[in-house]
This record gives sequence, structure tokens and C-alpha cells, in this order.
Amino acid sequence: MELTPQQLKAHDGTDPSKPIYVAIRGRIYDVTSGKSFYGPGGSYCVFAGKDASRALAKMSKDETDVVPNLDGLTEKEIGVLDDWEKKFQAKYPIVGTVTSD
Repeated sequence: MELTPQQLKAHDGTDPSKPIYVAIRGRIYDVTSGKSFYGPGGSYCVFAGKDASRALAKMSKDETDVVPNLDGLTEKEIGVLDDWEKKFQAKYPIVGTVTSD
């Protein structure tokens, strides 16, 4: 399955009939099983329906960091992102990729 960033946005947990997706490095994970975290009001709801690569690398929940752009990240931040990616791969199914608009 391929989704544009716009289509990915529809999977942010606000529509209970749709699964909740979070993308990391363009890979889309179905995080519906973690909806208490990623659904509306959850502690990580800012990541739902988006590619959260930069925010995860920076350990940030700032809306402006919830983007796929990795430019200028430190080696340490890339390492943090690698760790997050491993956690997601162990916990959630990969259901597709994000395409450019």
C-alpha cells in the first residue's frame, strides 16, 4: 500500500473506523493496537497520521518536528531514531510506504 502524506493524515485516529498509522523513514506502521498512546488525547497523538521521523530522533513532541526531514540531525539523534524504528518493527505491523505528494 502506498499513501501520500495527505492520505496518511486521514489515519490520525479521529475516525474510529480507520486504523491509526505512524510513519518512520517513509514506512507506515499500523499502531492501532497502541491507540491509547496514538489516538486522540493520547500522549503521542501528535505523531498519528504523519511521518514522525524527525520528532522521534529529537525526542520531541513539537508539532514542527513531526516531519520526515532528517537534514541536520546529529549522529546521536540518528541513533535514537534507529532505536525507535527497531521498537516499532518489533511491536507494530508495517502496512505500506509514504509516497511524495
